[in-house]
Amino acid sequence: MYTEATPLTKVLAAREAKKFKDSRGITTVGDLLAYWPRRYQSPESNLAAATVGSYIVAVAEVKSATTRSMKARRGTMLQAVITDGTKDLEITFFKAWGHEGKLVPGTKALFAGKVSSFNNRLQLAHPGYSLLSDFDQGKRRDLIPIYKAVGNLHTWTVTECVRMVLDLLVESPEAIPEDVLDRRDLLDRTSALRGIHTPESMAEVAQARRRMSYEEAFVLQLALAQRRARQAQESTIARSPRPGGLLDAFDARLPFTLTAGQVDVGRTLAEEMARDVPMHRLLQGEVGSGKTVIAVRAMLAAVDSGGQAALLAPTEVLAAQHHRSISAMLGDLAEGGLLGGAEIGTRVTLLTGSMSTAARRRALLDIASGDAGIVVGTHALIQEHVSFQDLALVVVDEQHRFGVEQRDALRGKAAQPPHVLVMTATPIPRTVAMTVFGDMETSTLSELPAGRAPITTHVVPEDKPGWMQRTWQRIAEEVAQGRQAYVVCPRIGDDDDPDEGAEIFAADVTGDSDGDDGGGDDDGEAPPPRPLASVHRVHAELVANPALAGLRVEVLHGRLPADEKDAVMRDFAAGQIDVLVSTTVIEVGVDVPNASVMVVMDADRFGVSQLHQLRGRVGRGGLPGLCLLVHAGDGEAAHERLDAVAGTTDGFELARIDLRQRREGDILGSSQHGVRSQLQFLHVLEDEALIMAAREDAVAVVADDPDLAAHPRLAELVDARVDTEQAAYLERG
Repeated sequence: MYTEATPLTKVLAAREAKKFKDSRGITTVGDLLAYWPRRYQSPESNLAAATVGSYIVAVAEVKSATTRSMKARRGTMLQAVITDGTKDLEITFFKAWGHEGKLVPGTKALFAGKVSSFNNRLQLAHPGYSLLSDFDQGKRRDLIPIYKAVGNLHTWTVTECVRMVLDLLVESPEAIPEDVLDRRDLLDRTSALRGIHTPESMAEVAQARRRMSYEEAFVLQLALAQRRARQAQESTIARSPRPGGLLDAFDARLPFTLTAGQVDVGRTLAEEMARDVPMHRLLQGEVGSGKTVIAVRAMLAAVDSGGQAALLAPTEVLAAQHHRSISAMLGDLAEGGLLGGAEIGTRVTLLTGSMSTAARRRALLDIASGDAGIVVGTHALIQEHVSFQDLALVVVDEQHRFGVEQRDALRGKAAQPPHVLVMTATPIPRTVAMTVFGDMETSTLSELPAGRAPITTHVVPEDKPGWMQRTWQRIAEEVAQGRQAYVVCPRIGDDDDPDEGAEIFAADVTGDSDGDDGGGDDDGEAPPPRPLASVHRVHAELVANPALAGLRVEVLHGRLPADEKDAVMRDFAAGQIDVLVSTTVIEVGVDVPNASVMVVMDADRFGVSQLHQLRGRVGRGGLPGLCLLVHAGDGEAAHERLDAVAGTTDGFELARIDLRQRREGDILGSSQHGVRSQLQFLHVLEDEALIMAAREDAVAVVADDPDLAAHPRLAELVDARVDTEQAAYLERG
């Protein structure tokens, strides 16, 4: 009896089984049945539609067939002409054996393959085919599933292997409870697999895909529901600010009025931190919406209660920036125990991996003793020898840069489970939040504080020298008015990979890197991607540009020593640098109000959300902001990205566009499980009702059976889907 756990070597020929394993990591029946078709082809297409590079499936009759010896090597080849009444087409097999007895004149078959050209004539080389006498005997379908290539196996071979496995499978174990299947009008798993791999109509495909979409949503929501249930069982110390303490003093000194949204979110955080159940809250907001002030107020409440707060940042540049800005906001309140410090004050301590030994020792002592009420750091915070006296609140900035295990490692530094606040400056569509951050409550800041100036964005084609020179002149004009500029590049040096944080898109000309649905033939390599702009090269060009003569131009990137990075950012913030040529290390958190213009080189190679984040570094000081997106690409998707960013400053709309282009599979990232690690059917932008239903059902199942003891198959799927690495991606967004 064959099950999904049966090795493919027991079902398929050794050659095919090896190809599946080597090319796609597919080793079992279940793996193969999870290798979904990328599209479906109707056998009604005709040969008249054949063009070079197209993939055709057509019923045709063998018109003539000849075999001959090959000149360059031993053996015979078969050349035949097929026709469907609209057009004749040559087919070629370089090994005639096995085909010459079948493809004789008058034979009708269903042929499939990619059209190529030889001697200026169209042909199919080694097409897949099924004789109609075989295909009609209970095997014919109105739709032919087309799969991505598996090594050099023809897609027709892949199709036949999947059908063979599916025919031998007794029954696929059902994971979704029967009452849920009935309530949601879903197919059972076996029927869904047949509807996907051997459908008779697109309606059958849609019904099968709906069931598989639900299963994906259900498994994800179960994992999140289990996590929420575990969190609800935790108890901790309630944390409330004391009257006349740090928080009151800070609020009294604020030089601006909090927005209504900041007040509401602050009230929510205060209420949740005052409970003995740990807070788990996601704070998302538009670029510049004031999330840092919210976090500082929560951290001060934790310190007022006698505890400590830790802020985890993804880069040293951002950690140092947070340390400076928090210290500046607090003033003498950040100098507790020091000469000139406020009597009720605390200390704000920075901890990063590249600090000197002496500075690191001092920081560790302040953290362990509790003198440092607020600790800002990078991954260095979660190292084993870092010890807190009483960690009350964990703040994670830019959560998508971290995994669950890193956040939990910092939580583990606390004697009692700490309250957790996760911040992201990347707006998240509601359906994504339900799918990816479903174990956390969500707060959103959409209102910008007073004084934020509008940002104008323009797209600049790099291949027009006049436009580029005008770009640099525009920077000079801004500097002449006493302002500053950023120039962002994706790479440090010409021979380097993208710097930390850069989310570079593949060039739009490279095509599908995951294999096409042809017969495994080598179709030639894609043209090499054009070189990306680098910090060092662009810096040299700007220094030599007459339009920028006399300007102070410096560089910043993630590989500079920590003290140099810090010095550059201090000088830029102090107005001692006019133009900062940088990588994306300035993407979030960097706040220089005097910076009014940003140029993004190779902007077509960045995602929409990252461009939106970069753009948010200007227009922060009441000065109108200008963002110039330089591009040299001509891909349609690239133009859509840039036009979208130039057309709106609505981060939530841009996030939806970004998600549509990246596709939902990227939500979970890549993992060791290959094709099975991605979302295959679930579309988080379109499937909101389905996600809501799955969330409702998952909550009910977990409430009744927290460990899924009565649902062993479901428990297996959750464990397989959300292993340690997957759990990390669940919260990256």
